[in-house]
Amino acid sequence: MPEPAIETATWARRVLALVVDWIACTFVVVVLVGGPANYYGADNQYAQLYVFAAYLVEASLLTSLAGGSFGQLATRLRVVSVSGGPVPLLRSVLRHALVLLVIPPLVYRPDGRGLHDLAAGTATVTLQTWRQHAGR
Repeated sequence: MPEPAIETATWARRVLALVVDWIACTFVVVVLVGGPANYYGADNQYAQLYVFAAYLVEASLLTSLAGGSFGQLATRLRVVSVSGGPVPLLRSVLRHALVLLVIPPLVYRPDGRGLHDLAAGTATVTLQTWRQHAGR
């Protein structure tokens, strides 16, 4: 059964959303580890792994609960399930774990859905498309 055609968001907005997410997660980790000196210091060799973990938790939970990560919500993007309905949490975790691997988002179909979206059965769309897709 073919998947319904959904107009996906531009890559520029997706990259902007990821940059917003990454800055927000870095800020959270800097605050939690005790400031920039502790974050960038030689004693904290795991700081970037903390940012990865913060991104995975933040993006997965917000995508499942609100339809997009913090950066996607801020840039008026949403992640939809191509089969309809919200994105389940485990599929959201899979999707964002693949984003962290970098390569899956760079390999994509002509419709703009990368391997991370194909694996999770999702698509990244604008807020306007999301409202139409949700029947609002």
